[in-house]
Amino acid sequence: MPDLQNFIQTVLDTTAQHPNWAACIVLLLAFGESLAFLSLLLPATVILFGLGGLIGESGLAFWPLWAAAALGAYLGDWVSYAIGRRYQYRALAVWPLSRHPDIAERGHAFFGKWGAWGIFIGRFFGPLRAVVPLVAGICAMPLRPFQIANAASAMIWAFGMLAPGALGLPELREWAGF
Repeated sequence: MPDLQNFIQTVLDTTAQHPNWAACIVLLLAFGESLAFLSLLLPATVILFGLGGLIGESGLAFWPLWAAAALGAYLGDWVSYAIGRRYQYRALAVWPLSRHPDIAERGHAFFGKWGAWGIFIGRFFGPLRAVVPLVAGICAMPLRPFQIANAASAMIWAFGMLAPGALGLPELREWAGF
């Protein structure tokens, strides 16, 4: 995993060296973490936790980065939903989801059981975050309840990703290398 660790450290270092780009970087990471296909490949959760520590150490403003993370997460789920609506079950045949049919099956079962609450709750559970919005689109969930659950969960999730490090939890700062 040295390449993954180098990637994570590069993103953290780049953000520290270019704080004007922090909101854009956070938005893109949150978007990638929430997009059905990319989230299986991108270690954005780890990086966002690390960026929370950077906020605490560098004096970056918390709320603009929180807003960027919430917007990125919201947009990632919305695009996943739209892909599901447009391409239906064919979307599940696209790599990397095609290599993990068990994740799609779990996401479908989870959404079938919880509906709109599944959109909200699924945001907080790793692989489900990647597929539940896609499945909601495939199942033609009405847009309004989807977007309400999407927006609410994105705001809370963004706070949970950034706040622990930003608020000075020393264990997270040490783990992130600050």
